[in-house]
Amino acid sequence: MTRSPILDETDRLRAELPENFRDDIVESLYAEAARISATSLSHAERPARPTLDKLLDRILTHRVWGFLAMGVLLFGVFWFTIAGAAVPSDLLSGLLVEHGHEQLTRLARLLSLPDWMSGLLVDGVYLSTAWVVAVMLPPMAIFFPLFTILEDFGYLPRVAFNLDRLFAKAGAHGKQALTMMMGYGCNAAGVTATRVIDSPRERLIAVITNNFSICNGRWPVLILLGTVFLGQLAPPPLAAVVAAASVTTVAALGVLTALVVSWGLSRTVLRGATSVYSLELPPYRPPRVWRTLYTSLIDRTLKVLRRAVTMAAPAGAVTWLISNITVADASLAAHLVDLLAPLGWLMGLNGIILLAYLVAVPANEIVVPTILMLTMTLGTNLFGAEQGVLLDLGTAETATVLVQAGGWTLLTAVNLMLFTLLHNPCGTTILTIWHETRSATWTAVATLLPVGLGIVVTSLTAAVARWAGWG
Repeated sequence: MTRSPILDETDRLRAELPENFRDDIVESLYAEAARISATSLSHAERPARPTLDKLLDRILTHRVWGFLAMGVLLFGVFWFTIAGAAVPSDLLSGLLVEHGHEQLTRLARLLSLPDWMSGLLVDGVYLSTAWVVAVMLPPMAIFFPLFTILEDFGYLPRVAFNLDRLFAKAGAHGKQALTMMMGYGCNAAGVTATRVIDSPRERLIAVITNNFSICNGRWPVLILLGTVFLGQLAPPPLAAVVAAASVTTVAALGVLTALVVSWGLSRTVLRGATSVYSLELPPYRPPRVWRTLYTSLIDRTLKVLRRAVTMAAPAGAVTWLISNITVADASLAAHLVDLLAPLGWLMGLNGIILLAYLVAVPANEIVVPTILMLTMTLGTNLFGAEQGVLLDLGTAETATVLVQAGGWTLLTAVNLMLFTLLHNPCGTTILTIWHETRSATWTAVATLLPVGLGIVVTSLTAAVARWAGWG
């Protein structure tokens, strides 16, 4: 076979090339590849455009913007709950408190029930229960779905991520942030939510401090005082802003108090190592409407409301009884007010306020109507209040009763706002704490610790105000 001239020429050229020519070519190719790689990227290596999830996380988990976003979102939830519950609460109040009470009173007369039985059952048990339903149901029916939407959307784990450092420094668990937020709707639900915390020690801390989250039963007191007293200190165009700011300040003090008390408990009676847990941030996802409604309305709202109604009925009976049972020409309520008056003065409050909080332990929702009823029946009866019958008045009438008949001052309002934050849990929450801990000792601690703080803080505030000539 004849050899190809091309092959002969190739062999000749190869023989003339230096021995390391092939290595030089390879090295030059690698060098050129390295240069190109250092100055350019392939299409696959170019940074992809950030997804919506990553953009949201850059904001919601940022050290600064994350807290700002959290404040705006939670303020929006609270505001929408308060504003949205106003109309249905008024409707339920008209239906159950006014119309229902009137119809049951007529029925009792038709049945010729004794006055004491009609008063106890209709004016006491029914009226207080109706009041709790009217005040408590609408806010919970709004707050819990909104809270569940944030939960389903995947935002609540981001809140825990943001607050984990603060709670870790306080010796508590990062998930306590979630249970604390649930407490803003209802402290009983917040206590139940502590089940997400595995550590028994840290769960106890979360249970004890959940009361510092202002539940919907305490919002009406804060809003009323902020509007009637603090809002009036500003010019009319700014009155609503000042009132809202005062309520927001008290809510912020609640978070600070929870952190301080958690720190104190973790370094005294509940010492121990803080749990280290890995928090997986789930992807954002659209909420499931039917699941949200079931979880929030059936599993949370109605269960909590059932417990509240169970506790409110005896509270109404006690309120009616102490107002209508007379000893030595005065009602039991009058004697109890006189007994509590020195402590009330020390705290910058009065005996009527402390008695109202005592009888309202089963349900905080009846504090304001009880204060109004006791103020008028034991003093100047401006609007025809009846013994033991809870009273509903407008803002202007309420201000008139508290200032003229009750002798309230700015110190009274400020200290009552503080005491509304720092006082014992309601009966429903106390019962829930017992169910969750099965410990009489820890139930007592969770009940008495907040009210002890409330007495100390308000007494100090009153002393400083009087020393400065403000009260």
